[in-house]
Amino acid sequence: MSYAASPGLQEAVFALLSGALAGEGVPVLDAAPPAGVDTFVLLGPEEVRDASDASGAGAEHRLQVSVIGGASGFAAAKRIAALVSDTLAGAEPALSRGRVVGIAFERARALRRDGGTLRRIDLMFRARVEL
Repeated sequence: MSYAASPGLQEAVFALLSGALAGEGVPVLDAAPPAGVDTFVLLGPEEVRDASDASGAGAEHRLQVSVIGGASGFAAAKRIAALVSDTLAGAEPALSRGRVVGIAFERARALRRDGGTLRRIDLMFRARVEL
């Protein structure tokens, strides 16, 4: 088991989502957004487990990608979340180290935050990587 593919996987997910969301005006970030950004996609926590088998070393990455938006309702955030899901599910992006076997959608959770002023949709994905 190794965490070695994690930086490349994050770069690949960032590139995929940035490309898919470019026409939407929705930035993809891995830190707090600059002031004035209403809706954004946040690359979040990751959990990695050994997925090595007889064929070689591997890891299973469980990734959280969040869509966070203003209080205009869930419809806009859900549309962006659907685009995120469509972009990542089944993707096999090239990595700087290792190879993505596939990315699968696991679950999503939609929440109101900050007294109802924010909408947050957390999407969980499972990525299988061979090293």
